[in-house]
Amino acid sequence: MAISSRLSLRALSVAIASLSAGLSLPASASMGNLGTTYGVMPVDVATAQSLSMFNDQVSATYYNPAYLTKDERGELTVGVLHAEQELRSANPNANGDVLSNSPSQHVLIGMKTNLGSLTRFKHPIYLGFIAGVEKYGKEMLAFDSQTTESGQFLQYGREPLFLNIGGATPIWRGISAGASVRVTLDATANLEAVSTLGGETTRERLAVNAEPSLKTILGTSIDLGSTFCPQSDCFFQGWETAFTYRTKSSASTTVNSNIIVTQTIPDPGLSLAVSTIDSFQPETFGFGAQYKGDSWRVGGSIEQQNWSGLEEQFAGDTIKDQGSVAPGDRIQFDDILIPRVGAEYALNKNFSLRAGLAYEESPLKSTRNPEINYLDTDKIVVGLGLSATYDRTRLLAYPVRLDIGYQYQQLQERDFTLVDFDGNETSVTADGDVHVVSGSVTLKF
Repeated sequence: MAISSRLSLRALSVAIASLSAGLSLPASASMGNLGTTYGVMPVDVATAQSLSMFNDQVSATYYNPAYLTKDERGELTVGVLHAEQELRSANPNANGDVLSNSPSQHVLIGMKTNLGSLTRFKHPIYLGFIAGVEKYGKEMLAFDSQTTESGQFLQYGREPLFLNIGGATPIWRGISAGASVRVTLDATANLEAVSTLGGETTRERLAVNAEPSLKTILGTSIDLGSTFCPQSDCFFQGWETAFTYRTKSSASTTVNSNIIVTQTIPDPGLSLAVSTIDSFQPETFGFGAQYKGDSWRVGGSIEQQNWSGLEEQFAGDTIKDQGSVAPGDRIQFDDILIPRVGAEYALNKNFSLRAGLAYEESPLKSTRNPEINYLDTDKIVVGLGLSATYDRTRLLAYPVRLDIGYQYQQLQERDFTLVDFDGNETSVTADGDVHVVSGSVTLKF
């Protein structure tokens, strides 16, 4: 029995090591993503996503595809995002409180254009996409899924690939509708090898496939003034509303290995299968409203995020295996509401200031989840940003826009009980601070 157990662990180590070499460097798994955790573009970061449903930049493909119609011009945007985080866990058995301080670093590119000229009807049809890659473009398929004795935060790992593509069109008197798809990858690896007891392998065969998974995002926006009183002024002038829906999505990785151990495990060998998820995004319903004055606007949104669906995802995860845990101890999640408010003020025709505030309740209901030991807290999110428009371009037909956004997230203190692999319990207090800086350059055409 001891030999069999040792061989199983060695074979699994060979499989995971080979897969990691074939894909990329490991990154901490995350049950969040760039769009939900920080914000895609500087405007989203600076307003704590409160005005994201009314952002006419390419990030609309994620937050509200219908708002792609707001600006008739095409757009090319390039941006970067850097997040510094200090996630703490006050643990009496640890040498320090800092549990994680790995930064998140994204490079982003997006484009929007009007495809209406392709048809005989000349009706505007806008197409947009946005892509983000971790570590400034160096990681696309990295992953790391684990159980831990010291605790791990739920939402602050890295997400290597962020990809959205969608379209929108105006329908009638200030009403627009749009749809997009969020692209995630389901990676599958099959490993076959012959190994000695010493771990030396021969006749290795590794096959890796990554299939895209498409998840729907729907959005609609309504300019109430144009809809109800297009020919005259009325109470509705300046008001806009938006509704959005995002289906749940996640990335997954499956490893199937078959190991033959010389003189110990003959053909067909020892079969091992590992299946795990990361980068989960909950089903989300959103409603937003804003009022625009001559040189300012204020608005807000409220989101319902249905995190309870993550419990079903964990049921089929062989690493975060909840089937072996007593029903009363299995990890639990709540559906949550997130309120956000924000404002923007144009100092003049070239400079604009914006700010936002949000309160995000933790979706993690259970404070004791054996072996996984996830930590997550309520957080207060504050953002501030600046836009600068340079209109004296000698070569370009339209002005160049520069955006910068800063965001601070304060993770509130929350008590948890860690359970190690021997069943011993430790009380800890989790909290943290996150600083995010984002910048972008936008060209119109």
